[in-house]
Amino acid sequence: MASKSRTQSSRAHPRKALAPKVLLLALVGVLAWGVWRVLGPEGSAASKPSSGIANEAPRVPVDPVPTPAAALAPTSAQPTLAPAVPTVVPVPPAAPPVPVPAPAIPLSPLLAISNAAPALLGLTSAPVILSTQILRAAVALPELSISNSGAAWVPRGATNYLEAQIALAGLGISSGSIDGVGGAQTAAALKAFQSQQGLEQTGWLDRNTRKALMLKRAPGAPYRVSAEDLLRLAPLPETWVGKSQVPGLEHETLLERLAERFQAHPGLLRRLNPAVDWAQPTEGLELTLPAIVPIPARRAGLIRINLAGRFLRVFDTGGELIAHFPCSIARRVEKRPVGDLQVLVTVPNPDYTWDPEVFPESPEALTVGRKLRIPPGPNNPVGVAWIGLNRAGYGIHGTPKPEDVGRTESHGCFRLANWNAELLRRMAWPGLTVRVEGEVPMTAATALTVPAAAATNAVKASLPLGVPATAAAIPAVTNTVSPPLL
Repeated sequence: MASKSRTQSSRAHPRKALAPKVLLLALVGVLAWGVWRVLGPEGSAASKPSSGIANEAPRVPVDPVPTPAAALAPTSAQPTLAPAVPTVVPVPPAAPPVPVPAPAIPLSPLLAISNAAPALLGLTSAPVILSTQILRAAVALPELSISNSGAAWVPRGATNYLEAQIALAGLGISSGSIDGVGGAQTAAALKAFQSQQGLEQTGWLDRNTRKALMLKRAPGAPYRVSAEDLLRLAPLPETWVGKSQVPGLEHETLLERLAERFQAHPGLLRRLNPAVDWAQPTEGLELTLPAIVPIPARRAGLIRINLAGRFLRVFDTGGELIAHFPCSIARRVEKRPVGDLQVLVTVPNPDYTWDPEVFPESPEALTVGRKLRIPPGPNNPVGVAWIGLNRAGYGIHGTPKPEDVGRTESHGCFRLANWNAELLRRMAWPGLTVRVEGEVPMTAATALTVPAAAATNAVKASLPLGVPATAAAIPAVTNTVSPPLL
């Protein structure tokens, strides 16, 4: 037992001897760590924040930014310090730009901006986000020259599509509702003018066309709203029964009235007069409008309707083109009468007999159960003019929606804008040939062929426009139009 105790005691002595050495090494280590913290690579204690709170951000590898050598050169007033590790502050990504809607403007497809043709805006073909300023600049109207009584107008060629449309209208060549946009109807009108002038039929407002298409007066004119303008306005009933119970179907708004009177799209008048409150117009209101002057009606020798192009052209007895109008045609192919027809009657400001059987798609037709007399007016279903043809229910007439002409389709009749229908009515006469051509576009050569039947009746040819030779020459005529196909 004694020998065992001596053995354990001898083993414990070395452990006691090591304890002071361990403590000494620990103390040295602490001192060394403190010296390293004070004099190490992180800088001196004077360069540390005084708050005592760790201010180190996670180290993120960044691309070095070159610094000018002069900025790094030490000065006598500042001690040289070790370069500090840059602190990277995360920057949140910028929010995408919020698109600002442009003003509500009826646009043509030709005004749409695409990456396929960005040269006009100085853009590349890569996808881009167009700012509101660029969009507005792309659809902005050209400045419209206004007539000034104090200075004589010097004739010049049209320089843009707005001026071209106004100049064409003065020649009886209509592009539809004037809107300042070079669309399909404007191209067809330009081709008609180019054909008339012996130019290449490009449909573009090219250099030769601009030279030939002269503005003999300023394209814009001031206009003052009169008391009559406001007195002629009237609410338009929504139902056929309601329409049959009013004395006339007048324009509802001043904007509608002036747009039709000056052959313009309502959107154009809004853009020419941006400060006008069209909902509350007043007498004496000053406006800027297209300078449209009524043209004299020349006697027609032939009317040609092109179904493929959706336009109507008028030629005199010598084959010269004297008018061109966009027109709407029948929706159903079997309702399109191809071949030669004749004018039976021309009627200004017609009534209209509404037959529910002609409007099976109308819910009202199922409940009314009788024919109704619809009074005349610009909002009459056949507009302000009716040219009856020698095919039951068919005719050429106006429309209460001139902006839709050439774009929408009819039940069978040929629709024109009211101003074009009235001009054609004054050109036409009973017995005049109306040639409806199919899907084959008309050519300049065939356009000069005027049927001999147009001049067979010498008595008719000597009469004023639209006046029959005798009462027996045509059926009895009143201002009431039997239900056409519309």
